[in-house]
Amino acid sequence: MHILITSAGRRVSLVRAFQTELKLLVPNGKVFAADANPTASAACNVADASFKLPMINDDNYLECLLQVCLKNKISLIIPTIDNELSLLALNRIKFEEYNIQIVVSSIEFINKCRDKRNTQTFFLSKNIRVAKEYTKDNYEFPLFIKPYNGSNSVDTYIIRSKQELNFTHFENEKLMFLEYLDHETFDEFTCDLYYGRDNLLKCVVPRKRVFVRAGEVNKAVTVSDKLVPYLIERLKKIEGARGCLTVQIFKCMTNNEKIYGIEINPRFGGGFPLTYLAGANYPKWIIEEYVFGKKIVENFECWEENLMMLRYCDEILVRGHQS
Repeated sequence: MHILITSAGRRVSLVRAFQTELKLLVPNGKVFAADANPTASAACNVADASFKLPMINDDNYLECLLQVCLKNKISLIIPTIDNELSLLALNRIKFEEYNIQIVVSSIEFINKCRDKRNTQTFFLSKNIRVAKEYTKDNYEFPLFIKPYNGSNSVDTYIIRSKQELNFTHFENEKLMFLEYLDHETFDEFTCDLYYGRDNLLKCVVPRKRVFVRAGEVNKAVTVSDKLVPYLIERLKKIEGARGCLTVQIFKCMTNNEKIYGIEINPRFGGGFPLTYLAGANYPKWIIEEYVFGKKIVENFECWEENLMMLRYCDEILVRGHQS
């Protein structure tokens, strides 16, 4: 059996993690990668092989993906970007008819994650605080503005005075006005949660974000504290949740009871390599669950605390490239 990681881009560490775990379970198994421009993708160049796929909004995307899987005996698909999740969730059953598993949550849960307004409602239903949302004619400073369907910190603004507001902030209907949670007061965590096929939470690994670059964590440390039992208690079961989810949390430095839910991404996050290297083996669990039908033991907590990840740029050379 083989695995395909779609929209692989720069996710070299994720490809390598799946390669390592697949070889231990299926010695002749291969991890492939796909991208719209595979020759310019670092992850595609470290995969066992790579494939070019159309853009996700292309009418031929699904058929091309299916044909790649059938021709290369791919049994498992790991999506990695927000834009592909809904389409793959809607077509998961179609691929299962060909014995191809897509590790993706239900469309209903994905919609709760993609629309930040729905995410706010979801957190509240789980007894998790959220930042107050203001109307655009009644707000307080400092103010945080972000799109309800955004990602990678695009179109986000910290507004400290009325002079910093402009016409676009008010006219763009996708922008939300929110209470600002200051990093001088709150620590920011990205928590990697693993959900089995039974929609039950198996593992929680909080990663304290020390430094972020372009919306992706650059320096982080694993922390085992109040957040683990807090999230287990509130998010023990999420209907439709499957595989790796990343939950963004703000926790007050002086009051451990003040914990705010910010966002949920129902996919592997860019900082997942730290969780994997700390011992939470989500790639292995995915292969065991989706390929071999094994049930994952609940409440895995034997991962390494206080492990810091310092990321840096590396080079991958592609010989004979034609520009």
